[in-house]
Amino acid sequence: SVSRASPNLTFVPACLPPDPVEVEELQRFVSNSKRLFVMTGAGISTESGIPDYRSEGVGLYARTDRRPVQHAEFVRSASARQRYWARNFVGWPQFSSHQPNKAHLVLRDWEKLGKLHWLVTQNVDALHSKAGSQRMTELHGCTHRVFCLACGDRILRSELQEHFEALNPTWKAEAFGVAPDGDVFLTDEQVRNFQVPACRKCGGILKPDVTFFGDTVSQEKVSFVHQRLAESDSMLVAGSSMQVYSGYRFALAAREKKLPIAILNIGPTRLDHFASLKLNSRCGELLPLIV
Repeated sequence: SVSRASPNLTFVPACLPPDPVEVEELQRFVSNSKRLFVMTGAGISTESGIPDYRSEGVGLYARTDRRPVQHAEFVRSASARQRYWARNFVGWPQFSSHQPNKAHLVLRDWEKLGKLHWLVTQNVDALHSKAGSQRMTELHGCTHRVFCLACGDRILRSELQEHFEALNPTWKAEAFGVAPDGDVFLTDEQVRNFQVPACRKCGGILKPDVTFFGDTVSQEKVSFVHQRLAESDSMLVAGSSMQVYSGYRFALAAREKKLPIAILNIGPTRLDHFASLKLNSRCGELLPLIV
C-alpha cells in the first residue's frame, strides 16, 4: 500500500530526524485547532519522487538552468507550445504514475476526522486527490486536466495523450531528467517534428489547466479560499517556502486575523518571522507522528 511504501528521497533536501520536542509542539498546535486550514507546496510531494523548484541542492533551480514555461510565451508562440507539449508528452507516463505518500494520507485522514477544515495546495500533481482529499482547492490547477483557450472545452490529460500518439506515431525522444510539473528535458532538435493537436471542437489552442508562471489565479478562486480561511481557527503550511505571492497572500490574511501559524518545511520560508511554530522536517516523517 501507499502508506507502507518507502519514501523516494532523491529530491528531498537533507534534514535531521524530527525532534521529540518539536513533535510535541506540533501535536499541541494541531490538538488546539478545531478548524485547521492547511496549505501545501511542492515539499509535500518530493517524497513521492516529484522534484520541486527551490530546494537547496536538489531543486530544479539548483540542478539546472531550466526555468518553467511562462504564460505569455505559451499563448504567443507556437514553437513554445510545441516545445512544452513535446516534453510533457514524454514525461506524462511517469509523472501521472506518481502516488501519494504518507503526508498526503495523513491530511486526508484529518479531513475525515473533522480536524482539517480546508486544504489548499499549490501543487498541480493531483496527489491530494489521489489520496482521497475532498475539502480542497487546487490553487494553481491540475496537470491532469486540459482546456481550450478559445472555447473552454475540457478534456482529460490522459485522453490528450492518445491524440498525441495518433499524431506522432513514429516520433520518439529520450528524456534527460525530470522537471517539477511533469515535463522532461529535450533538445530543440528533438522537438522540431512533434505535432500538437488543436481543440477538437473549435481548433483553438490547448493548455493544461494550470496557472503558468506570469499568469494569475482567478479572483473567484482567491475569494473562495479567503472565505474558507475566514472559517478557520489556525493555519498549517506544509512543504512550501511560500515565495510565490498567490499562496503567500493567505498567510498574510491569517496573520491579520491573528490566527496561529505553524510551518513544516525543510529550509527557510517567507513566513518564518511571524509564524507561531517553525519545524525543519520531512512532511512524510513528521505528520504521521501527530494523532
